[in-house]
Amino acid sequence: MLLALIDYLDTLIKGFGVFGYLTLRAVMATLTALLLGLVLGPWVIRKLSLLKIGQAVRDDGPQTHLIKAGTPTMGGALILLSIAVTTLLWADLSNRFVWIVLIVTMGLGAVGWVDDYRKVVYRDPKGLPAKWKYFWQSVIGLVAAFWLVFSVSAPTNAAAWQLFIQWIQNGFVLSLPATADLIVPFFKSVAYPLGVFGFVLLSYFVIVGSSNAVNLTDGLDGLAIMPTVLVAGALGVFAYVAGNAVFSKYLLMPFIPGAGELTVFCAALVGAGLAFLWFNAYPATVFMGDVGALALGGALGAVAIVVRQEIVLFIMGGVFVAETLSVMLQVAYFKYTKRRFGEGRRILRMAPLHHHFEESGWKETQVVVRFWIITMMLVLAGLATLKIR
Repeated sequence: MLLALIDYLDTLIKGFGVFGYLTLRAVMATLTALLLGLVLGPWVIRKLSLLKIGQAVRDDGPQTHLIKAGTPTMGGALILLSIAVTTLLWADLSNRFVWIVLIVTMGLGAVGWVDDYRKVVYRDPKGLPAKWKYFWQSVIGLVAAFWLVFSVSAPTNAAAWQLFIQWIQNGFVLSLPATADLIVPFFKSVAYPLGVFGFVLLSYFVIVGSSNAVNLTDGLDGLAIMPTVLVAGALGVFAYVAGNAVFSKYLLMPFIPGAGELTVFCAALVGAGLAFLWFNAYPATVFMGDVGALALGGALGAVAIVVRQEIVLFIMGGVFVAETLSVMLQVAYFKYTKRRFGEGRRILRMAPLHHHFEESGWKETQVVVRFWIITMMLVLAGLATLKIR
């Protein structure tokens, strides 16, 4: 939105065009989202408190969390508001990838809002039934996946539409360019062609999986938001490289025209996330809720798909992956032992993984900070794939 104003002002004030550079717009996006979050945060928290939108704590969770009951939740709306406003201000709104990622983010945020609303209004800690939550996540994930497979494979919207028409006319068979291949990090030329359906299937699992993974991680004060910020910042670097013909060629990455604009989106997410952490740090005065967790996870997944770094997202989001696997293994083992021995048994003291460490004697702040440190190391490993090949 501001790009048009910047172009106009540049004709009046010499040097004003510097604000049109992608790197400076990314910096401004971070500062704008941070400022918006810090300014609007107290007002949002007061509104949530007045509306009695308080967290309903599950009685089967750690007993130390019972004192958190009533803390304002749905604070993720503050993050989404900051991201949306900032992106609309500083990003190039003619860029198709910006709109794809924004729609995925806000769509999943809407699913999370309904889930949180049911928890608050109906006082049901389980919120939206799992089958309906998964259904709407799947709808958004599949629509985005089909949108992305042709957008990533073509340099413009018109070319992407022609590619889609060609796919239909060929009987749903189409050879995609190398930009749509699955890239294996740490290797110079190892990539696997996916085809349209392979790309869609992978993208679906990345978006829906990352959405749920961040949601499962959001169980302690500040635990989910800081890893999200770190991963988003790293994905912003990948987006900048993927959208730059010179850098992408030098670093042996696929050149995705327009992908660089997602650097602004990632920067906005970083700023909004840091502002939210100001209020979500222990002891939290507001919780993210599903409205934030589902949306942010999906946003990370969508950006990773555009810049063709799905496996790197798996590495950098290792904490999210571990949290998800801990729940899957716990549930699977419990069901297996109950069927085999007549009594369900557990691998962990409690799932997700952060609760296991709490039950093992770690303080909440210890779990959170240590998971942050692990994420920092994993993000650095992910960034290393830019050069180590």
